[in-house]
Amino acid sequence: MVDDDDTAQADELAWETTASAVEYTCPGFDVQMDDVVLPDGTETEFHYVDEPEAVVVLPFTPDDDVVLVEEWRQAVGRVNRGLPAGSLESDDDDIAAAARRELTEETGYEAGSLEYVGSVEPANGLLNSVHHHFVARDCEPTGEQELDFNESIRVAVEPYDDVLTAALDGEMRDGRALHGVLRYELAERWR
Repeated sequence: MVDDDDTAQADELAWETTASAVEYTCPGFDVQMDDVVLPDGTETEFHYVDEPEAVVVLPFTPDDDVVLVEEWRQAVGRVNRGLPAGSLESDDDDIAAAARRELTEETGYEAGSLEYVGSVEPANGLLNSVHHHFVARDCEPTGEQELDFNESIRVAVEPYDDVLTAALDGEMRDGRALHGVLRYELAERWR
């Protein structure tokens, strides 16, 4: 059996990495620098963000409303509506358990059931991030949020149709949330 790394290296478009180093480290991610040789023999550097894999949850209440997070996003200087999400921790060996944890920590809600819907590389020209998307059903408030030191989150519950409209008309701009909502919508239409 050939693994994906072997297949990628055999592709004529593949770059050869000759050296790799972390140039900057901060909470949540590193900036990585690779020395690479391009297919035409050009030697250059490539920088990218190296961050842990993450989970993203589209949580529905028993009434089929959606539990959203409204979170300050410093990079764009505004509050952003999105879905509960968070990075996998080093000891996470069950991504579904991590999804349940992140839902509860960010919203105070717990899922009755959880379904994996797929993984994406949201910006693989700039970062190596992988987001694992889940749909949670029968989510009920069971406790308090347990936010990280750098999270400012308000919980909102909205009808699914309003969330879908916000995704379609550009009001919802968070890429993780858009992917989760639109993938769910497409899957429901094709069932």
